[in-house]
Amino acid sequence: MQCPPWPKGKKLVHLDLKGAPPRTEYLHQLIELFSRLGVDGLLVEYEDMFPYQGELKLLQATAQTPYSREEILNMQELAKSKGMEVIPLVQTFGHLEFVLKHRPLWGLRELPHCVGTLNPHTEDGYRLVMEMLRQVVELHPGVNTLHIGADEVYMLGEGEQSKQWLVSPERTVQQLFLNHVTKVAQAVKEAWPHINIIMWDDMMRDMSQDTLKASGLVGLVQPMLWDYTPDLDVDRTVSLLEKYHSAGMSELWAASSFKGSTSVYTCVLLTQRHVDNHLQWLKVASSLSAGVKLRGIAITGWQRYDHLSVLCELIPVALPSLAACLETLVHGQFSSEAQSKATEKLGVSTVEVSALERYVRGWFSLYQRQRKLVHPLITMQIHSQASTFLSLLQQKTEAVRVEMLGLYPESTVQEWIEEHVSPVLFPLQQITDEIMTCMKEIVPQI
Repeated sequence: MQCPPWPKGKKLVHLDLKGAPPRTEYLHQLIELFSRLGVDGLLVEYEDMFPYQGELKLLQATAQTPYSREEILNMQELAKSKGMEVIPLVQTFGHLEFVLKHRPLWGLRELPHCVGTLNPHTEDGYRLVMEMLRQVVELHPGVNTLHIGADEVYMLGEGEQSKQWLVSPERTVQQLFLNHVTKVAQAVKEAWPHINIIMWDDMMRDMSQDTLKASGLVGLVQPMLWDYTPDLDVDRTVSLLEKYHSAGMSELWAASSFKGSTSVYTCVLLTQRHVDNHLQWLKVASSLSAGVKLRGIAITGWQRYDHLSVLCELIPVALPSLAACLETLVHGQFSSEAQSKATEKLGVSTVEVSALERYVRGWFSLYQRQRKLVHPLITMQIHSQASTFLSLLQQKTEAVRVEMLGLYPESTVQEWIEEHVSPVLFPLQQITDEIMTCMKEIVPQI
């Protein structure tokens, strides 16, 4: 079913740099590609890859070298030369794992065991996020828009200071959230009056129009409603957007996904899942009341679910998905021909292991291995197949390592191999070793 194309507005691509940060040369290649694909801007989430200075220097990544100030400025210049706006994203409330994991900052957590949520009652915490914002804004000369995050503020209201604050019956966790975000947004506007402020919407979804109107956020922030699912609830999403609009928040954004939203550990994506997500967003856009306008859509590409989780799909394998999603927005559909073309561009090959699995479970189970009760003929067939797969995997791993080192730091390459290759390689190696041990027990001169 074809929908009207995406309405006028920006199409942003989200660069999540808290995992697998591309080498500068590859980052520039990506910007060139994004330009050819019709992207209007970049939503850049630096986290610990930003070169924080002074007291914030401890926030810098240690597994790999953060981008230098010159590299960040050059990235912006290239993007601007291609007609793309650069919008930095700095978390200011939730998902501050990369900040609050550091021992000197443990006292700024809402709860000791909740490493992502800032305690909204401390001036030190407020000053910390404002200094982060100041350094990021100053390294983005001419920036017009800033994203202050504020999604998934887990365990808010559970800290001791929050519990004391909530003792008054007229106070709520919703107000606690709004107070902090409003304070940050007002400070941003006072420091940089020309800057537009975007924030994630999820913490406001259950709030009434009256609560939103009384919050002080109206006219300060532009909510970005995110939903990355292929079966996005169109009616509910339309209702949320119209609620925000009726509350006075007339500047609204959508956020979809081209990668990093299937599961926390996915390494190969399904393009159709992300295309379906965009088809649902097209239905949302075409169902809004005439007065409700979307400023644009951010096509997110998460690299980790949070700072402390494993890597999601890497950018190279997700580029066909991004192209397919952008084409879907432009044309209002994704034809079978385009879908086939995008799938071919993925270039992903899978090793068929079902036959080997059947033989291993039938003739070389753990029980059989422990008791050396194996069938020599079939066991040698298993050994032959396992050895072939093992050799192929080792060859491919080395080839992939060489290719990845041209795109990512050594730490990213090593993490990806240990997360996605080693769990396959080690069992194959173990099977081949154990077969030879068992065969010595039942076949002469092995």
